[in-house]
Amino acid sequence: MKAARLYFPDGTFAEGHSVGAEGTAVGELCFNTGMTGYQEVFTDPSYRGQVMVTANVHIGNYGIRLSESESPGVQIAALVCREFSSTGSRYGADGNLGTWLQEQGVVAIAGLDTRALVSNMRDLGPTNVLVTTEDLSPEQARQQLASVPSMEGLELSSSVSTQTSYDVGQPDATFRVALWDFGTKRSIASLMAEEGCLVRVFPYNSTPADFKAFGAHGLLLSNGPGDPGVMNAPVEGIRAALKEGLPVFGICMGHQLLGRALGLETHKMHHGHRGINHPVKNLETGHCEITAQNHGFALKREDLDQHPEALLTHVNLNDGTVEGIRARNFNAFSVQYHPEAAAGPWDSRYLFRQFVERLKDGASR
Repeated sequence: MKAARLYFPDGTFAEGHSVGAEGTAVGELCFNTGMTGYQEVFTDPSYRGQVMVTANVHIGNYGIRLSESESPGVQIAALVCREFSSTGSRYGADGNLGTWLQEQGVVAIAGLDTRALVSNMRDLGPTNVLVTTEDLSPEQARQQLASVPSMEGLELSSSVSTQTSYDVGQPDATFRVALWDFGTKRSIASLMAEEGCLVRVFPYNSTPADFKAFGAHGLLLSNGPGDPGVMNAPVEGIRAALKEGLPVFGICMGHQLLGRALGLETHKMHHGHRGINHPVKNLETGHCEITAQNHGFALKREDLDQHPEALLTHVNLNDGTVEGIRARNFNAFSVQYHPEAAAGPWDSRYLFRQFVERLKDGASR
């Protein structure tokens, strides 16, 4: 097996072996706590520009099934894992993870103590790293990492958004939903279609005029990568849509952008939330949900105290961060987590039905 290394900015490194493509990759180090769903995670566009550490010990053991991908290809910059299976045991698998990573050109390293690595990451916070199969010295790796920009201040959604609009669902559906693509997962449009909506997925550079020309009954704001604090054009577009009375539902990045449109601010989290086991409390019902999450930014909790435009509706039970808001004066709401899951529990899929109810309310006025 070919040797591979994980380098940190100070030149220190951990050594393992290559289980993906050969070469060098850089990005922000993050970790995911999910025990299943690695394919859905690796193909989530929200992970663009990030080096993924899997906290679960075994990766690749059930292969891949292409129909379960959340985007056309692998989105993570590189993979770091402990035990990697080169064969998949699941009936109906389309292939094994190692071959797929090689075909996608994704560098991957195995044989590291990822539990210890995750523990260190929780103390250190976000940092850029380099993963390589090349014979780089610590000084060469350090110099390469010195030129890698921080995720804070980085706009990435335009690099993963669709370039042209496309439809999901039946043309004669009762409601039309404009899905603004900041790096959307396929499951979001599919679930809205299952609720009886025709969904048109719009590119990053779309405007409210485009949604109006489509005849949209509502606007769905997708997940996506990068820093929401620098995405000013979408924020202005959301404000315009709100003023026109369009019902709005935001997910993850869409939640943060809706918050900004309502006058809230975002901040970079110490190590973010990524996994399929995060507990969230719905303050309006008193119920708790186990949720799928993937975000390194969040709305500032202190901004919501007596805020004139936004009301806190959901909180994270691990750290008290903002997990959901509702607009006081507009037909809009959002959640920080992923109600479509994929992978993850289905506790929160009721939110898609709630959005449809808001579409009905809007259509009756």
